Amino acid sequence: MTATELSADLSATPEPLVLVTRGEGDLAGVVTLTLNRPRQFNALSEAMLDALGRALDVVASDASARVVVLGAAGAAFCAGHDLKEMRAEPSLDYYRKLFNQCTRVMLTMQRMPQPVIARVHGIATAAGCQLVAMCDLAVATSVARFAVSGINVGLFCATPGVALSRNLSRKQAMEMLLTGDFIDAQTARERGLVNRVVAVERLDAEVAALCRSILAKPAAAVAAGKGLFYRQVETGIEAAYQMAGQTMACNMMDACALEGVQAFIEKRPPDWAKPPTA
Repeated sequence: MTATELSADLSATPEPLVLVTRGEGDLAGVVTLTLNRPRQFNALSEAMLDALGRALDVVASDASARVVVLGAAGAAFCAGHDLKEMRAEPSLDYYRKLFNQCTRVMLTMQRMPQPVIARVHGIATAAGCQLVAMCDLAVATSVARFAVSGINVGLFCATPGVALSRNLSRKQAMEMLLTGDFIDAQTARERGLVNRVVAVERLDAEVAALCRSILAKPAAAVAAGKGLFYRQVETGIEAAYQMAGQTMACNMMDACALEGVQAFIEKRPPDWAKPPTA
């Protein structure tokens, strides 16, 4: 299946979770994947992760696809995992499966031969910030903001931390992970999380310019170079993700995380002394 066939297949769904569009003219080699849960701030539900994973697999094997742009519909880029869905099934096996599923999607973006560019127009938090960090390049608007905010609901963002620590310096990454505080787009650029920051109205033009620059290069060289880049720079990312996924799954079973997520769902301050309820 090609990216064009995938787009037609997903279009048969009343409201596809990932929209697939193909560029035209000199951008014909660009495939844009758009997260499409705008009312839920594009939270990464199991179904969303499945749809995104399938889309990435198809594009990765499509020789006519040269560049992938990852964008999102609505006000936010991605608010991370779907906390309501996570809280509905508090079991260690479920959380392990969920974080393994997320890890597979994240690693697919890095392993596919095409460069992946994050098109970040709004907030990117927790696993949404992880998505940005796992993309090869990122262009953000001046109003975009970034955070790994799980700590605010008692859940240390362990798996996002794997990606974050490979973009930012250790102390900058730890500050974000320990505080859960937002950083603005300009700070994200200065710290290495994004490549370029532009005005909102310039976002698509800047992404297109970056795509054209890549499209002008030989596909084989780009694919080989991307593969080599990560092989030489990474030291045991799979092992790191396994440890992080296990840590995060165990953390979600902790009373403070269960209470913190429940408080988030109920839109109230968390009570860390409150006993958890199933």
